[in-house]
Amino acid sequence: MAGPWITEHEIKVVEDCMRNGWYNYGYVEKFQGEFAAYHGRKFGIMTPNCTHAIHLLLTAMGIGDGDEVILPECTWIASGAGISYLRATPVFCDIDPVHWCIDPASVECAITPRTKAIIAVDIFGNMPDWDRLAEISRRHGIPLIDDAAEALGSTYKGVRAGKFGVGSVFSFHRTKTVVTGEGGMLLLDDERLYERCMFLRDHGRKPGGPAYYNYEVTYKYMPFNLQAAVGYAQFQRIEELIRKKRWIFERYKEKLSDIDDIMFNPEPDQGFNSVWITGLLIGKRYKLGKLDMIEKMKALGAPARPFFYPLSSLPAYPGQEAAHRARNPVAYDVCSRGINLPGALLLTEEQIDFVCGAVRRVLAERA
Repeated sequence: MAGPWITEHEIKVVEDCMRNGWYNYGYVEKFQGEFAAYHGRKFGIMTPNCTHAIHLLLTAMGIGDGDEVILPECTWIASGAGISYLRATPVFCDIDPVHWCIDPASVECAITPRTKAIIAVDIFGNMPDWDRLAEISRRHGIPLIDDAAEALGSTYKGVRAGKFGVGSVFSFHRTKTVVTGEGGMLLLDDERLYERCMFLRDHGRKPGGPAYYNYEVTYKYMPFNLQAAVGYAQFQRIEELIRKKRWIFERYKEKLSDIDDIMFNPEPDQGFNSVWITGLLIGKRYKLGKLDMIEKMKALGAPARPFFYPLSSLPAYPGQEAAHRARNPVAYDVCSRGINLPGALLLTEEQIDFVCGAVRRVLAERA
């Protein structure tokens, strides 16, 4: 379903780290610097995972009790977990029916005097309407955050995912395009925000300050060098990995092109979709929900996963579903009919044929 492509290159880099990397953070520093430069950002901060990266940024921005942070309904809970950690309030917005990312019109309606940030998620590699989101951010004076965890390599009007907003975050979970097993990255341009995040990342110590001297009780969100060595070696192959993701996506589209009333990840406006995972939205004519589709495919031996559930529908956010189902109808509709097709980087043409055959059989039965 999902997984990395590891070669001898990664093994050699990790071996070097095992032999020579225990007395320094050399691979962490190289990975942070080169990853930031690739995205046109000044600063990179590696973290143990992407959830930590979001939490770190929100903390440095001063988000806290009584504040509100806007985010889309259709995303993994990690996008909003840091909001709750800080005892702020997540405000769930509707999504666009085409690219499945946050809808700027819904964002505009959700803004209140307590709104302190907007998180836009580049879901599955898709890109939102960044022009409208940036205009809303400027007009209301509300910082914008780019959750690019799933969009490494995507672009919008020539700008890379991860370049938008006051800061951006990426994931290197074992299912992502570039992996470290678990891992994340925070990218920034503002030096003061960068310094605050670096301070918060390591028990409230100041870089270059006295040993074992803590100014605040903060977090322990430090990465480790072996983790970074894997990520750095993978990142050196970034274009090759993105090409494979696109090849998988294009094979699915080609092999299922004759089926009516289904929808795949779109290309962003004047941009490029790196397609971390292929999304398949099943048309209403089939009267087939995502869980039914997955079970029928499973019976045929083909794996699939559901689109993320609307966050407001989850037990993690009790008592919110009724109001949000009416307020965010697109999210509830799209999330009910969407599945993800296998996207492991080692997928073969034969395996893709097998999955497409299962999709075709299930939908043919409902046509």
